[in-house]
Amino acid sequence: MIKSENLTVVNHGNLQYICFPKLCECGCVRHIFSTRHGGVSKGEFSSMNLSFNRGDSRENVLENYRILCSAVGIDVNNLVLSRQTHTNNVLTVTKEHCGVGITKQSFNDVDGLITNEPGVALVTQYADCTPLLFCDPVNKVIATSHAGWRGTVQLIGKVTVEKMQSEFGCDAKDIIAGIGPCILDCCYEVDEPVYNEFEKIPFMDMKKIFTYKQNGRYMLNLAEANRLILLESGILPEHIDITDICTCCSHEELHSHRATGGKRGNLAAVIELI
Repeated sequence: MIKSENLTVVNHGNLQYICFPKLCECGCVRHIFSTRHGGVSKGEFSSMNLSFNRGDSRENVLENYRILCSAVGIDVNNLVLSRQTHTNNVLTVTKEHCGVGITKQSFNDVDGLITNEPGVALVTQYADCTPLLFCDPVNKVIATSHAGWRGTVQLIGKVTVEKMQSEFGCDAKDIIAGIGPCILDCCYEVDEPVYNEFEKIPFMDMKKIFTYKQNGRYMLNLAEANRLILLESGILPEHIDITDICTCCSHEELHSHRATGGKRGNLAAVIELI
């Protein structure tokens, strides 16, 4: 059973999903973050797998999207997916892109999506990496970005905010952000080369995100690292929901690459302007 003091866990029949309270309060978006429960996939993909690229049947994945999206009133035909490769590439999409990654060829090397058009449902996928969701309720702009450690050190959260500003005139102080379930410092052990990459970020508070271990390695808090990046981008602390759910600890409820040695499906974050 997933429990959280920061995020909202919803049980709807067999389906379980997660929402961000501050995004719910915006009143201008539909959004949802999946768990492993409520889908039709079998075996290591059980049961809510949202990846077309891990060996699950296409029919199962499509049905999983239908089940998940219908819970919050999103039309599966509105979805836009990309092929994520741990970059900081962020792409603005429109209604003409609806179906990309579902019925049309997916974008390659794109880890973040932005739109200002209602009825365009942005999708990013995860299995330990950090989900980032954004909404500017003043300018009516949304975004979602996938931040593994590589995307995090490339400041994909900051890149996303800056693109919202440059393309749509957003003010960072208006943006509401959600940092979703990911592998946390209780489980995420990394080596010195990873530590060194974070050390290159001028504003990063290393003591807040790393705990040194006696074996010469470090425990990394990716959620907090991304929170610090969003704060540096100008988002107000009171406008950020941050996860207290670790995907690795909760691998029976959430897909985790590290916990399963890669034998898993994908979670998904979906967000759409109303």
